[in-house]
Amino acid sequence: MSEQIAPARDRREAVDLYGKPRGARRNGRARAIWTAIGIGALLVAATFAAERWIPQIFDAPLPDRAQDGLTLALSVLIESMPFVALGVFLSIVIQVWVPAHIIHRLLPKRAWARRMVMAGLGMLIPVCECGNVPFARGLMMRGLTPADTLAFLVAAPIVNPIVIITTHQAFGWSDGILVARILGGYVVALLIGWLYSRYPNPEGMLTEKFQMACDAAASETGPRWRLSLAQFVIELRAVMPALIIGSAIAGAVQVMIPRSILIAIGANPVLSVVAMMLLALTVAICSNVDSFFALSFASTFTTGSLVAFLIVGPIVDVKMIALLRTTFTTRVIAGLTTVTLLFGFAVGVVMNLVL
Repeated sequence: MSEQIAPARDRREAVDLYGKPRGARRNGRARAIWTAIGIGALLVAATFAAERWIPQIFDAPLPDRAQDGLTLALSVLIESMPFVALGVFLSIVIQVWVPAHIIHRLLPKRAWARRMVMAGLGMLIPVCECGNVPFARGLMMRGLTPADTLAFLVAAPIVNPIVIITTHQAFGWSDGILVARILGGYVVALLIGWLYSRYPNPEGMLTEKFQMACDAAASETGPRWRLSLAQFVIELRAVMPALIIGSAIAGAVQVMIPRSILIAIGANPVLSVVAMMLLALTVAICSNVDSFFALSFASTFTTGSLVAFLIVGPIVDVKMIALLRTTFTTRVIAGLTTVTLLFGFAVGVVMNLVL
C-alpha cells in the first residue's frame, strides 16, 4: 500500500483498546443482511400489489416480466464472468509478478500527469467495468493512490479498445456519439481523479475489509504460485458476491419499473437525458455491448440522451456500484455517482441543444 494509506491493523487495535466488542462487526453484518431481506420482501409485496391494483402501467403481465428479469440477470452475470476472470488474472500479475518499483518507475511523478496516464490506460486493456475492479484493487495494493486508481476505473470501461470498436459498429461517426463518448469518459475520469486527489484522508476512502486484504497480501510469503492462488481466492470472494447481487438488482428492476414510462418521455431534450441515465443505472449492461442496446432507442430518444446513457452506465450502474462497494466507502461511491450523473446530464443536454 502507499504511504498515504495506513495499515488497517492499527485501527483494529485502537478499536480493541477502546473496548469495542469483538463481535460488533459480525453483528453489524447480520443486521445488514436482515435489513436487505426486509427491503427485498417489501419490494416483492409492492410488485404484487401493483400487479393486482394497477396492472395497466406495465407492458406485460408479471410472469413475463419475471422471466425477462431472470433472463437479464443471468445474461449480465454470464457476460461479465470472462471479464471478471481476466481482471482477476491481471490483478494477480500486478500484485505477485510485477515488482512495485517497476510500476512507479513507469508512471509520471507529477500527480496530474499520472492521472492522465491512468485514465488512458484502459485503451491498452480490453476489460469491461466488471474486470476493472479487481485489476484496480491490485494497483492500489502496489502503492497507487485511490485518486489515481479512480481515474483508471472511471475511464477504462469507456476508452478500452473493444468498447470503441463496438460503439463505432453501432453508430459509426454519425452525430458525434462515438467521439462524445470517448472524450466524455476521459474528461469525467480526470475530473473525478482530481476531486478525490483533494480528499484529506485517502485511507478513509477505502473499506476496512479492503485494507485488511492489503495487509494480508503484504504479509504473505512463499512461492509465487502459492501467492497467486491465494490472491485468486481473495479477489473472487470479494468480487463475485457483489457481481451476483448487482445482476439480481438489474433483473429485479425489469420486473418493478415500467419501461414504457421511460420511453414516453424520449423526445424531450431534458427529460430524455434523465430517462436514459436512469435506464443506464438499472439495466447494468456490459460496456462492451451496451452501444447495441442504446441503438435500439435511437429512433425514439435524442442523441444527447444516448450519449448520457453510454457515459453513465459503465461507471455507476447498479452492478458497478456493488463492485465498487467491495473497495470504496459508501460516501466515496455516493460522490462518484453524483459527479457522474451531473456530468452525463450536462453533456446530454448540451448535445441536444447543439445538434
